[in-house]
Amino acid sequence: MNFIDLFCGIGGFHYALQKHNLSCVFSADSNHHACEVYQKNYNISCFCDLTKITNESILDIPNFDILCAGFPCQAFSVAGKKEGFDDPRGDLFFEIIRICKAKKPRYLLLENVKGLLSHEGGRTFQTIIGLLTEVGYCVEWQVLNSKDFGVPQNRERV
Repeated sequence: MNFIDLFCGIGGFHYALQKHNLSCVFSADSNHHACEVYQKNYNISCFCDLTKITNESILDIPNFDILCAGFPCQAFSVAGKKEGFDDPRGDLFFEIIRICKAKKPRYLLLENVKGLLSHEGGRTFQTIIGLLTEVGYCVEWQVLNSKDFGVPQNRERV
């Protein structure tokens, strides 16, 4: 199986999945410095701006089984301005939907802050679940805390 790594940062998903012999065929992050680290760590070029991929060029992304995305959380975080989809970073979730419609991966592995659950009284999360369901996915989710996995920090994520 192989995967793509969207909003990849320095490669948390990649690090975990390569331990299970999965191969990354495409990565993207808008942070140039994160892409440099990603390329150095995994020897994979990192595409910088998903919004520049046209609907036609999505088909040029190599086929993959799993779409991984830690999509930007600042718009949904209780520590942020809570602008949600009105924030250009929050709007990037729709790039995931656009790629799913075109490529139809078997699985999605998405991550975000716990505040996504309560943003706009839960309507934002329901919109996300609704869109994922609409494009053909059965959605399961839970809140995980990094401290429960041997990491010396307390970070809850959906």
